[in-house]
Amino acid sequence: MTPEREITAPVDLCLPGGRLNPAAVGWTRRPLHRSALRGWGRNKRWEYWGVTTPTHVIGVVASSLDYAGVHGLYAAETATGREWRADATVPLARGTVFPDRAGSGPVRATGGGLRIEIDQDPGGTRIRARSATMTIDLTVPEVPDRESLGVVVEWSPTRFQYTVKDVGRPVSGTLVLDGVTHDVPAEGSFATLDHGRGRWPYSVVWNWAAGAAPGRAIQLGGKWTDGTGSTENALLLDGRLHKIGEDLTWSYDRTNWTAPWRITGERVDARFTPVHERVARTNLGVLASETHQCFGEFSGWATTGDGRTVPLDGLTGWAEEARNRW
Repeated sequence: MTPEREITAPVDLCLPGGRLNPAAVGWTRRPLHRSALRGWGRNKRWEYWGVTTPTHVIGVVASSLDYAGVHGLYAAETATGREWRADATVPLARGTVFPDRAGSGPVRATGGGLRIEIDQDPGGTRIRARSATMTIDLTVPEVPDRESLGVVVEWSPTRFQYTVKDVGRPVSGTLVLDGVTHDVPAEGSFATLDHGRGRWPYSVVWNWAAGAAPGRAIQLGGKWTDGTGSTENALLLDGRLHKIGEDLTWSYDRTNWTAPWRITGERVDARFTPVHERVARTNLGVLASETHQCFGEFSGWATTGDGRTVPLDGLTGWAEEARNRW
C-alpha cells in the first residue's frame, strides 16, 4: 500500500512560476484543484467522456497538447460491432476552450467537420457533439454528495498530472447515427469523465479501467502511476469513494486484446471480459499514439477500506492500454 494524503481544501496545482505545488500532491473526493498551467510545449489538457448504454458505447474527447488539438467522437453498436468515428487534429489547438476546474465552465473544440460543446454547472453537464455522421446530445445530472476520485501524480517538479475520474454517473439523451436516432435511456446507461491537466514526459504508457452498475463503480489505473507514490484506484459504493492505495498488476494479451483481462492487488481481483475493441492510432512524427480500448463486463471483487468485499459482477465499462509520444 502507498501512503497517500487526502486533500480536503481548495489548492492550486501550480506555483506562480509554473512548477508543481507540493501542497497539491494527494487525492480528493471532489474536485478541489485549480489547474492553471503555465508555459508552452509540454502542457496537456483534455476532457474525455465515455458512455455505455444498453445498446451502444460512446466516446467524446477534446484535448490540447499545446502544439496540436486532438479531438474525437466515437460510437459503436455493441450487438454488431459496427463503428462510427470522427477525428480532428488542429494545429496549435486553435479554438479549444478548457476550464481550470473540473465540473465547471465550458469546453469547446472544433475542426475537421467536428464540433464539441460541453457545458458544466452545479446542476450537471450537457455534452453535445456533431460530425457528418454522428450527433450526440446528452445530459449528465449532478448527484448531490456523490464523490469522485481526483489525484495528482508527480514525476518531478516540472512533470506532473492532475486527473479527475468521475465514474458511473447517470446519463440520458440521444445518439444519432447516419440519421437514425437512438435513445440513451437513464436506466442502464452510465457516463464517466476523465478530466486531465498536466505537464507530461514525452513518452508514456498507461492502463485504465472503469466500470459501473447501479450503486457500484470501479476505477483502476496502472503503469503511468507505478512507483510515484500516487495511485488512481478506487471503489465507489452508493456514492461513497473508497480509495485503493496500491500499485496493481495488469495481465492481458497484447496479441489478442479481446482475450480476458485481469487486474489484481491486495484489495482487488478484477476480471474483465471484452466484447468489442476500439483501436485508435495517430502518427504525426513527433506526435504519435496507439490506444486499444476494450468494452465489456467485469467480474471479481474489490474491498472497501473497512474490509467489506464488494462483487464487481455485472459492471459494464472498459479496459485499455494507451501508448503516447507527445
